[in-house]
Amino acid sequence: MKTTNAPWVSDLGNGNYRNPVLYADYSDPDVIRVGEDYYMTASSFNHMPGLPILHSRDLVNWTIVNYAIERLELPGYDEVQFGKGVWAPSLRHHDGRFWIFFGTPDEGIFMVTAEDPLGKWTAPHLVKAAKGWIDPCPFWDEDGRAYLVHAFAQSRSGIKHILHVNEMSPDGRALLDEGRLIIDGTVDHPTLEGPKMYKRDGWYYILAPAGGVPTGWQAAFRSRNIYGPYEDQIVLEQGGTPVNGPHQGGWVDTPGGEHWFLHFQDKGPYGRIVHLQPVEWRDGWPVMGQAAAGSLTGEPVAEWPKPEAAVTIPTAVPQTSDDFAGRRPGLQWQWQANPQARWLSPGGTVPGLQLNCVPPGTKDQRLFDAPQLLLQKFAAPAFTAEVQITPQFRAPSERAGLVVLGHKAVYLSLFPGEDGGLCLGRFESQPASSGETEDTLTDSCVTLAADAVYLRLTVGEEADCRLAYSLDGEAYTELGTSFRLKEPQSAWVGVKFGLFAAAIGTGELPEEAGFARFGPFTVR
Repeated sequence: MKTTNAPWVSDLGNGNYRNPVLYADYSDPDVIRVGEDYYMTASSFNHMPGLPILHSRDLVNWTIVNYAIERLELPGYDEVQFGKGVWAPSLRHHDGRFWIFFGTPDEGIFMVTAEDPLGKWTAPHLVKAAKGWIDPCPFWDEDGRAYLVHAFAQSRSGIKHILHVNEMSPDGRALLDEGRLIIDGTVDHPTLEGPKMYKRDGWYYILAPAGGVPTGWQAAFRSRNIYGPYEDQIVLEQGGTPVNGPHQGGWVDTPGGEHWFLHFQDKGPYGRIVHLQPVEWRDGWPVMGQAAAGSLTGEPVAEWPKPEAAVTIPTAVPQTSDDFAGRRPGLQWQWQANPQARWLSPGGTVPGLQLNCVPPGTKDQRLFDAPQLLLQKFAAPAFTAEVQITPQFRAPSERAGLVVLGHKAVYLSLFPGEDGGLCLGRFESQPASSGETEDTLTDSCVTLAADAVYLRLTVGEEADCRLAYSLDGEAYTELGTSFRLKEPQSAWVGVKFGLFAAAIGTGELPEEAGFARFGPFTVR
């Protein structure tokens, strides 16, 4: 994969890597190795398709290769459900199959499986209907028995700091008992969640984050019996580094016997970015990162020698730019809710992505919670994204443009002018909690004598954003002043950016909606 203009590359090209290995919002990552291939998944919340599948040969160079679910066939998910949907998943390989278990905080624990992670996964199967059961992790023991360990969301269940285990049918489809409380972190490990279960040298290990997302640590628990009692040890914490709250992830080994831990760090508007730590086993504990002699608690590393690999691994990064081959969005894109066929038109021979100007489906005329926003993650501390838009509007209410979505949405929008020409404006869109039912034009509209327009987002350090337009793709004019967005409240994701087409307004719509053609989309 070409990475010359990639906004963030972890592989330093000298045998070392820098953290984070992914400067993007892959929240609650879990990782496994199958042969010489590594696979990772992460939370996707209300964004669809969900459960991204990333692949690597060295734990440093990653690309997006698939998604495990196309949509959530649950009530309400055709509309935007901020902060709901797919919470922390666990990825495993067992009995020749790949398995992902995940919780949705309001519906229960689900499982999907596939023989080929790049192929079609099964539809989500409901393992346990429950409110507030989250962060499930399956475990198949050497005697053939299977178990499921999970945490609780206090907001739904009233329970916090607790890890719970059930015996599970070996096919992963049902729980066989009422389960047992195995670890109470109330005193020493508050906000205990996200457990991952492993077995090594006769010990059962549970790795679980505690202390809260922005400020916490990684705890390890071990016992000779799956039901405990468990000893505990903090094996990774911030210490004197700038990496706050290093926790929640997965432990993995290499074919040559090295051990590594992949975890996230909360970076505010950038979301939960992914770090890779070396692991050294000391006195039966997995010490993560760099630790002083004799210490069982490590600190995150900023730069480190890459994991060993059997072959030379080309530099790779998750996809950002897109030429919309086949007139479809690439794997870097997700919708804000279950996708609908009417949102895009993949047919035809004209290159580019055609998004149709259909109503958002919400009662209010706000873009903030329009389900058809096509978004991707911030992929670096600083980057520039550009796209050409060619609209074919058929109604005064139709809009198309470039949006940045955080605690509010800020966007550049093309719309029809009164004389039949194109107008461009910069708007702000607030969440429903603000009480606003319409978006606000923040800068004077610009009338454009053109059929196509280039729009650009520039993100600087500390997520300082600027929006600009151009008629030739060379000379850009900024519209409005710079702005900074915070992560959406209670949505558990970072700021995203992307494309939209919609009919926003109460006017009568034509029988056939207008559309906008986008492309190419360049991030550098």
